[in-house]
Amino acid sequence: MSNKPTLDLMAIHHYVFENSVRDDELLKALREETAQDEMARMQIAPEQGQFMALLVNLIGARRIIEVGTFTGYSSLCMARALPEDGEMICCDLDPTWTDIAQRYWQKGKVDHKIRLVLAPALETLKSLLDEGQQNRFDLAFIDADKENYDHYFECCLQLVRPNGLILLDNMLWSGRVADPAVNDADTTALRALNSKLKQDDRIELSLLTLADGLTLARKR
Repeated sequence: MSNKPTLDLMAIHHYVFENSVRDDELLKALREETAQDEMARMQIAPEQGQFMALLVNLIGARRIIEVGTFTGYSSLCMARALPEDGEMICCDLDPTWTDIAQRYWQKGKVDHKIRLVLAPALETLKSLLDEGQQNRFDLAFIDADKENYDHYFECCLQLVRPNGLILLDNMLWSGRVADPAVNDADTTALRALNSKLKQDDRIELSLLTLADGLTLARKR
């Protein structure tokens, strides 16, 4: 059986949404509000949010780090999957976007699980390391400025426990990473990180074609 796609990718996308995504009014409302922003493309896809929530449940995660929160869709999905005493630390810089996130965390009754830190993410991650938080987190999700992805990954690899997961978003970058003619800073950074992760024996690796490319890295 061939593994090459034979259907229109947009048709497949709609089919997956209609036959897999278990949506609700709160998630729809957040997507609709975010869609009014010119940077709405930064929001993860519904099927990705659902998949990430499934991963939280599968590994029994209790503590999560999120690098890049935007309007809170990914954090809402994951926080819902955390136990009542679970904890998520969300790193971001923008109070306008994260104000929206906090409203939806409250509506979703998960705000007690989430600590938002408005500061450069590398500073926050290094502060956690300085506090002795190595190997104390179950999952990390990286979805922020691409040029710093490698730095975020290295910090999260120390913070996540053995057998924990690091998820990296946008690793296909709308296909630009596979186009040798594209060499802007973001694309180059993601391309280099993809190559590095393939050779990294500290992790087990899978790069999925879900949404804009989601990398799963399991810490050995």
